[in-house]
Amino acid sequence: MNIKISENIKRMRKAKNITQEQLAELLDVSITAVSKWERNETYPDITLLFPLAHYFGITLDELMGYDEEKIRADIEEVKKLYLSLWTTDFKKAKEIITKAYHDYPNDYWIMHYYMWHLAGGAADNNPEVLLANKDEFLAICDKILAGCTEETLRIEAWNMRAKILHAEGKTDEALDIYEQKYPNFYHTKDQKKEQLFAKDTDEFKHYLRLNIYELSSFAIDKKMKDIWFCHEGSADDKAKKSFALADAFANIREHLSDDTLLLAEYSACICLANYLKYHEGSEEDKLKLATRRQQVVDACNKLAENDEYVKEFIKNRYHCDKLY
Repeated sequence: MNIKISENIKRMRKAKNITQEQLAELLDVSITAVSKWERNETYPDITLLFPLAHYFGITLDELMGYDEEKIRADIEEVKKLYLSLWTTDFKKAKEIITKAYHDYPNDYWIMHYYMWHLAGGAADNNPEVLLANKDEFLAICDKILAGCTEETLRIEAWNMRAKILHAEGKTDEALDIYEQKYPNFYHTKDQKKEQLFAKDTDEFKHYLRLNIYELSSFAIDKKMKDIWFCHEGSADDKAKKSFALADAFANIREHLSDDTLLLAEYSACICLANYLKYHEGSEEDKLKLATRRQQVVDACNKLAENDEYVKEFIKNRYHCDKLY
């Protein structure tokens, strides 16, 4: 086994955002000793291995011979499994991401998924849940903002901070975060990518199509919310309107001979599944939706096999190679 302890100490120290001096003080050794460990000139004394592993939240085997490539592959598999379940089996998904957070506490994506799963997703968060987990959530946000360079995760860390402020009754401060940290619709990365290229180029066609998929899915999601939260009526009435909306997209798809609008129908199925679950929809509607959802999923996955744009969109939006 390759001894990679020097690489691991340096990498994990930086992940915790501490200095060599702070680590030396924690272990009661000299800063020179820590420096030599990280330069691979010496190894820590055997009596320090367990304290080091415990502090970094890993096993002794991982500390001594951390197989980063294998661990990264394992993390990717866990993420795929989690993402395949979070919309269909929330309880099982929670078990998976909680264990992953315990096993890989320094992975920023795992932190992100764990935090938002406990929070109940990106919307309709229960203030009591946010406040009950406030300290843990803010600690995760601090780690991400201090050490992560991936802008998506950094923005979502600010999002969580805003949600906690709102839960505390500090809504103006929460809104200030959105004003300061987030662009408007017309200044999003996807809009700017499209505008980068001349309209007669393949690159323009590429980003335009991706934006059509994104915006059609986004639009149907917003209209679903309008149906369920902005109008009076029973769950049965709202389900009927929701199915009619999905049917309308299906009709447009048929008239235009454009199967890519299936992606919007999939978004409609995801929304409706949640609303039927939490608004006590009828079993008949749930069964009808389950059948339709599977048909849409199969059609989308088949389409992705022959359309690189669709495949790319599914990977970017849902973080998986195929829909479930």
